Amino acid sequence: MKFLKQPMMRKVLIALAPIYLFSIWMYGLRTVAAAAVVFVFGIGTEWLFERTRAGKVSEAVLVTCALYAIAFPPATPLWILAVGIVFAVAMAKGVYGGFGRNIFNPAIAGRAFVYISFAVVLSRAYTEFGNFGIGAADALSSATPLAIMRAGGEVPIGRLLLGLRTGAIGEGMVLLIVLAAVYLMVTKTASWRIILATVLGGTLTNALLLVLRVPRALPMESLLAGSFLFMAVFMATDPVSAPKRQPSHYAYGALIGVTAVLIRTFSAFPEGTSFAILFGNTFASLIDIAVDSLKKPSRPSAGGSAAPSETKGGTQ
Repeated sequence: MKFLKQPMMRKVLIALAPIYLFSIWMYGLRTVAAAAVVFVFGIGTEWLFERTRAGKVSEAVLVTCALYAIAFPPATPLWILAVGIVFAVAMAKGVYGGFGRNIFNPAIAGRAFVYISFAVVLSRAYTEFGNFGIGAADALSSATPLAIMRAGGEVPIGRLLLGLRTGAIGEGMVLLIVLAAVYLMVTKTASWRIILATVLGGTLTNALLLVLRVPRALPMESLLAGSFLFMAVFMATDPVSAPKRQPSHYAYGALIGVTAVLIRTFSAFPEGTSFAILFGNTFASLIDIAVDSLKKPSRPSAGGSAAPSETKGGTQ
């Protein structure tokens, strides 16, 4: 099997490596088992699609599989992970024509599909962390930090920063996600504009809800819980499903951040990031069109010619 070489995708995998190592320490071989199943079914699905086009499997599918595999609770049944990654690669990427033609982020589309289809099963799949054993994570079911906060409880910030709490496999240590963000921005792999706008959009929205004393508003610490930061760094910045114009990144990121907090606050879903990113994907092209329209030169007045800067106008 030949892969389409994509150096940028390899940098994302490098950024994910420390998070994977921490996840293995947290949940033992469950992380390895989940990744093995997802990679086999994800790569296999893309190979089946590309074989009909005489194309190559893209290295982007490795990133899709790597992100998808750690986006679920550690006790998620492996067959559910397999179903979700097949849906992600086939329906969110393959049917659109393959890499570069998909509208939605495949990993997010697969995650949303699984969370909607198997909500009850996933709600029981959160476990306490253990050490390197297949059954180490089987000890207890445990409430996530977001569930605790929704119930009016408190979660120590230290546990959120160090990742010593229940949640999806890859939510992990916030400090590692921040380091990954720095690496991706320094290497120009991910748009710092999208990351910054997403975080600021979510932060300002959450702060406004608290100022207005909205009954269901979550504390500011909730932005360190769940997958908000993980999605802002790794999912929102997907170059294919995000806007192409740099000025558009600010509006796109802000839209995702605001939507994620609103869904968390007012919907029945405790985690709103997946739906927020899909919502942002939907408007990505429209945001680019709006930005381009603002850059177009205005028509010269009837009494004179256009200024030099106007005659050289055009889209980015």
